[in-house]
Amino acid sequence: MVEFFSEYGLFLAKSVTIVIAIIAVVAGIAVVSSRSRKDGHQGEIEVTHFNDELLDMKEALEDAILDKETLKAMQKEEKKKEKEEKKARKNNPPKEDEPRRKRIYVLDFDGDVKASEVEPFRQEVSAVLMMAEPQDEVVIRLESPGGMVHEYGLASSQIERIKRKEIPLTICVDRVAASGGYMMACLADKLIAAPFAIVGSIGVIAQLPNFHKLLKKNDIDFEVLTAGEYKRTLTVFGENTDKGREKFKEELEETHELFKSFVHEYRDVVDIDKVATGEIWFGKQALDVNLVDELMTSDQYLMDASDESDIFEVRYEQKKTLQDKISDMAADSSDKVLTKWWGRLTRQNIINR
Repeated sequence: MVEFFSEYGLFLAKSVTIVIAIIAVVAGIAVVSSRSRKDGHQGEIEVTHFNDELLDMKEALEDAILDKETLKAMQKEEKKKEKEEKKARKNNPPKEDEPRRKRIYVLDFDGDVKASEVEPFRQEVSAVLMMAEPQDEVVIRLESPGGMVHEYGLASSQIERIKRKEIPLTICVDRVAASGGYMMACLADKLIAAPFAIVGSIGVIAQLPNFHKLLKKNDIDFEVLTAGEYKRTLTVFGENTDKGREKFKEELEETHELFKSFVHEYRDVVDIDKVATGEIWFGKQALDVNLVDELMTSDQYLMDASDESDIFEVRYEQKKTLQDKISDMAADSSDKVLTKWWGRLTRQNIINR
């Protein structure tokens, strides 16, 4: 046991030293890079043709599964079909007023508490709106457990831009779209969820610790000076009052009412008083109370649509600065070091036992 604690202490000391060294290097690089950083968007739009990806996967499976004779016959048949289609297009060129093939633009939103994805998301929406037409469709694969009201309000506003252009909008939820995530999802013309996806949680929550009693016990004063009766209702270090709590609760209720009104505006088929209790609903349950329109994964929806549409996945990729690249390298290095030493420590502990 003594050897275990000795080894554990050595492990901690080395780990802390390495982490401090990495932080120092990264901080130094951050200072240098911040001086030379230019204003403006440092990123670019990347587009992937979903139909081609499906075709590549199909061909890879055919190469692995089918025998050479069968594969050769299939390839011969496909070439013959392509030749016939090319000849048909040449003999019957499309008319100017003939509608083109539908395009589906696919965007991803993976939300956290601060809705950090809203920055690349707004760029993706802008790019799509420059090309999309009412005959097309936008599909958003949405994943979010919710978070800050104002951040998710901005994210929802980006989706509203699509609706104002009158472009059909489908939102797919494979795992979770709760609280602020559902605020975004309810904007869809068609809302699809996987059978066990979590949706709903139409409620508002706020929580904070209070250290006033601890400070008072140690004779530490903390003063909060405000101008305006309700500038600060609850505080972490000051003494909270019943009046402050009542006002804070009142503000939460007002926010909840706004949330309920927003959902009801875009999904008037729901019984808002029944579903706006803060509860979560799994896919099948959500369908029963009209929180979603259909049960299906995003993969199935896009595969089904690929026969009649050209599907393009659109993503805004932020260009990594030198600081970002070195930060990633530092994080990877520290993870590897910690994993190595933890494995060594664990093996040593097993041997000692």
